[in-house]
Amino acid sequence: MAKRERSLAGKVVVITGAAQGIGASTATALSRLGAKVVIGDLDQVLAEKTAAELGAEALPLDVTDTKGFTEFLDEVERRVGPIDVLINNAGIMPLAPLEEEDDAATRRLLEINLHAVVHGTREAVKRMRPRGTGHIVNIASMAGKAGFPGAATYCATKHAVVGLSESVHLELHGTGVLVSCVMPAVVRTELASGLGEAKFFKSVQPEDVAQAIVDALRRPKFDVFVPASLDAMGRITRLLPRRLGEGLLRALGGDKILSSATHSSARAEYESRAARSAPGAEKGTDS
Repeated sequence: MAKRERSLAGKVVVITGAAQGIGASTATALSRLGAKVVIGDLDQVLAEKTAAELGAEALPLDVTDTKGFTEFLDEVERRVGPIDVLINNAGIMPLAPLEEEDDAATRRLLEINLHAVVHGTREAVKRMRPRGTGHIVNIASMAGKAGFPGAATYCATKHAVVGLSESVHLELHGTGVLVSCVMPAVVRTELASGLGEAKFFKSVQPEDVAQAIVDALRRPKFDVFVPASLDAMGRITRLLPRRLGEGLLRALGGDKILSSATHSSARAEYESRAARSAPGAEKGTDS
């Protein structure tokens, strides 16, 4: 029996890091369906521009400032109402072999890609569980299911987001609060600057991820692979002995997807912006 499609009209949806990229595309798709979207982003100017185009709201948010993140969610509820959906989308992907990654970059990755998702998820549970309703969407990556050279810490954070999401999903069983974990391939946003293609690892557009998120909200499910074929590919490689699985990855060029872009001039602007993306952590306001 097919799941009954849920309406998103009038739902209060909060999206972190939504001034551009996947977040902005998701905000667009949800606004068109009548959701009350609130964009939180470090770049307030761009966030307000995006929100104005959609008839949404934008509030400043540094996800590495834990106290500020909580206050941001409080302000959303004061202005718009109880949060129905939280999409933990903010993330960065600086690339380098692990031995070349400085400690500051490691900390930024952990603070933005993992700690902020943990905190956002926890805050959402505290608000949604007493009401017996709500949906948490955590944006991970196919890198949360496999390791890719050139992005060891990034992969580690996305593995952790998948594990967090799976655990919280089980903790919330029967409460009415749902969790979805989104695992896209390479998405053609600024974050993917300089990245090439690989056989059978087709890149996708942010609109593709947005549609997959919308579908998961309307017909709830936990695993959200974009494209959906990644699920089958992952299942096949996990069944193979490690040596064969790694050989297949190399044969398809999957081992070069991220490592080939390290030190790429095409990524210089993005890498520079990513290096300025965790002011709360650098100021020590994350505790």
